Order: sequence, then C-alpha cells, then structure tokens
Amino acid sequence: MFQVLACGAAIVTLSMGIRHGFGLWLQPITQEMGWTRQSFALALAIQNIAWGLVGVFAGMAADRFGAFRVLVVGAVLYGLGLVGMALSPTTLLFALTTGLLIGAAQAGTTYAVIYGVLGRQIAPEKRSWAMGVAAAAGSFGQFLMVPVEGFLISSLGWQDALLALSLLVLLIVPLALGLREPGFRGAAASAQRSQTVGQALAEAVRTPSFTLLTLGYFVCGFQVVFIAVHMPSYIRDLGLSPQVASFSLALIGLFNVFGTYIAGSLGQRMPRRFILAFIYLARSVVIVVFLLVPISPMSVYVFSAVMGMLWLSTVPPTNATIAQIFGVQHLSMLGGLVFFSHQIGSFMGVWLGGVLYDRTGSYDIVWYLSIGLGVLACLVNLPVREQPLQRATLQPA
Repeated sequence: MFQVLACGAAIVTLSMGIRHGFGLWLQPITQEMGWTRQSFALALAIQNIAWGLVGVFAGMAADRFGAFRVLVVGAVLYGLGLVGMALSPTTLLFALTTGLLIGAAQAGTTYAVIYGVLGRQIAPEKRSWAMGVAAAAGSFGQFLMVPVEGFLISSLGWQDALLALSLLVLLIVPLALGLREPGFRGAAASAQRSQTVGQALAEAVRTPSFTLLTLGYFVCGFQVVFIAVHMPSYIRDLGLSPQVASFSLALIGLFNVFGTYIAGSLGQRMPRRFILAFIYLARSVVIVVFLLVPISPMSVYVFSAVMGMLWLSTVPPTNATIAQIFGVQHLSMLGGLVFFSHQIGSFMGVWLGGVLYDRTGSYDIVWYLSIGLGVLACLVNLPVREQPLQRATLQPA
C-alpha cells in the first residue's frame, strides 16, 4: 500500500503543482506576445475541457489496462505541451498546445487515473483517507511548485522556465513504475469483469446521486480555476506586487494539504454529503468577506489560507462516494465522467474571467457568480444518497 500511495502522491504533486502555476504566465506571455487576456484564458479554458473529455477515456483505459501505460503517455504529452506553450508564435498554436495537448496530458496524470489505482489497491475502510492523502499531495505540489515556477520565470525568463518544466514533468515516467498492477492483462482482465462499460454508464446516468455529485463538481471547477488563473492578475491590478500573487497561490496549496487530508479523514467517519455541502457554502462566505474588506497583502494571505483549506477538499469525498455507491470496477471512468463536469465549470470560470475583464475592466461579475454557485452546490449535495447500489446479478462481460 505504501508504494502505491507514495508514487501516486508524487505523480499528483508534479502534475497538479505545475498546472497550478499557469496563472503566473498570464501577464508575461500576453505582454510580450501582444495578446489579450481573453486569448490566454481561452487556451486554459480549452485545456480544462480537453482534460475533462479525455479524462473519461483515460479512465476507461486505466480501468482496463492498468494505470502505468496511461501515465507514461500522459507524461510525454505533458512535456511536449509545455514546449509548445513556450514556443508557440500564434494564439492558435498556443491554444492547441497549451489547451488540447496539456489538457490531454493532465487527464492521464492526475486524479481519475490515480484514484482508480487507490480504489482497487486499498481497502474500503482506508479508501477515503488514502484519497485525501493523494489530494493533499496535489496541494503540496501547488505549495512547492508555484514559488519554484515564479523563481524560474524571474531568473530564466518565461520561455526557458517552461522548457525547464517540460523536462521536470518527465519524472512521472519512473514514478509510474510503482503503480503497475500485475492483475491487469489486457483483454484477459476484461473477460473477468461482471459489468460492461455501457452497463456502468447506464447505471450511473440512472442514479440521481451521481447527477447531483456531477452538478456540484461543476461549481468546484468554476471557482477554483477562476481563482487560480485570474487571482494573480486581480491582485496586481489592485496595486500589489507580483510576489504577493505568487505567495497567495502557494498559501492556497499549503493550507489545502491540511484541508484535503482532513476532508478525506472525515469522510471515513461522517456522511460525505455534509462535508461537501459545508465546503461549497464556506467558499461563498469566504469570497464575500474577501470582497468586502480593504485589499492588502494580509487580506490576500488570509483569504488564500482559508480558501486553501477548502480548495481541493471536495475531491476525496466526491470520489470516495462514487466508489461507495458504484464499487471500484469502473472507478477511474466514473470519476473521469464526474470530473468532466468539473472541467466544464473550469472552462466557464477561466474563460468568463478573461472575457468579462476585457469587456468591463473588472472581475466583479465572476466573483459574484462564484458566490451564487457555491450556495447552489451546497444545496444539491445535501440529498446525495451514499449507500451502495443493490444490483441484480449481471452476466459476465
């Protein structure tokens, strides 16, 4: 168990850590290339959609063949995408590399694939806790990598910083060796399954709790990606230094180490729907307070610390609930399907942030949308039923 958890956590640390720093490149790239913020935001919006869409199929592949092959392909695509992000001369090529290529890479190197391995390899009584540890690793990656990325930009320039990261991300390949699953033998493994992909999808679509979890995850994506990408520029627009922006993202990552671990641990002891409802409502309250108080480095740091406790803490209870309701046979695929909704929300959050800023000169409307959506997500998670489904006996696939 330790090897699986350690290697999975390290992979999430690298993949999510690099991703969380992309907002630091918004101003350097748009200013040097003469692009609008909307063009940068559109590329990252495409990235989130590609991540979510490809994630469903990456999950299917990981469920059938094991995570190792998916992780290796994802790592190579990630490296190529970062090179493309550094060298793209046009917004179209930038959208294809930063958007489609990196998005597909993230689908194969983050939560859906890693959680599928954890669900299969770790006992149910420790599953939510283990998912909390993996999510905390992604948060630690943000705390670790965002300052590193800020340092690389200031010391190497934004292009060479991206090229350096393209080499670093390839460390995922040796780490993936620790997640090889001997029980997966291609079609032979598939023959032993009691439920086909189609049956699993049909069952999920017919289950109201799956729909409610999916709606809540849309809001999660909207909120966190809008803040991750646009908050550095929002802070700098209000006259604070770039260092405050970098430290704010790092603080989010640091405190989310604790938030995700606590959420995962609590998920073993209390109804997860209450955990999720509290997280979404608390985010809205925190945003309201942040917008009302005078802006200062201290207010930014306090907001980042509190929001960090709530940042990715939705991930362990959401995925553990899916595993509890549907079992682990198709966990990567079903987790990827719910995550696709998260990424649609991410697309809307990051894209609307760029569009509305260019049109109004302000992020206010998107902040207000984040508040309202948080309240809605709180309400839709309360009716979720966490009991395992009672299935009739299925013919082997």
